Amino acid sequence: MDDEYEVSTAAQFKALGHPLRHRLLFALGHEAATISQLATTLGTAKGNIAHHLGVLRDAGMVQVTGTRQVRGGTEQYYRRTARKFRFTGEGARENNTVALQAVAADLQTGEELLLNIRNLRLTTTQAQELAAQLERIVTTLDDAGPGEARHGVVVAVYRPEN
Repeated sequence: MDDEYEVSTAAQFKALGHPLRHRLLFALGHEAATISQLATTLGTAKGNIAHHLGVLRDAGMVQVTGTRQVRGGTEQYYRRTARKFRFTGEGARENNTVALQAVAADLQTGEELLLNIRNLRLTTTQAQELAAQLERIVTTLDDAGPGEARHGVVVAVYRPEN
């Protein structure tokens, strides 16, 4: 798995145009999984998962990393192509909306440990320092391994419109 994958083209952003595709990328964050495993984890039909994985595969964001024989058939294991996706270009802002819809879906079905939304008055320098500190915390935290529960982390420092 590469460390980072840049998402910048219209085709790549179009591939991320559905919240389930973001949820698939979240689910494939640290370990490969089959369509059946993802369907169970995300609570949706295997055909739905297969379709959305195909879109992500065509956009270069997931790849097949192995197979296993199951009752006369072959299941494929899918994995993200990169640990981190960096969104740049014209579609980046619109992508945030879809990604947050995916997070909202996970918040409705999962155990919420913390959700804190706050507005502060900060200088530009303070906001940049805060963003750098949060980025450092999130990117340097070690994964506990495949035996542990997945947790989502959303980090944003932004200037509201008003």
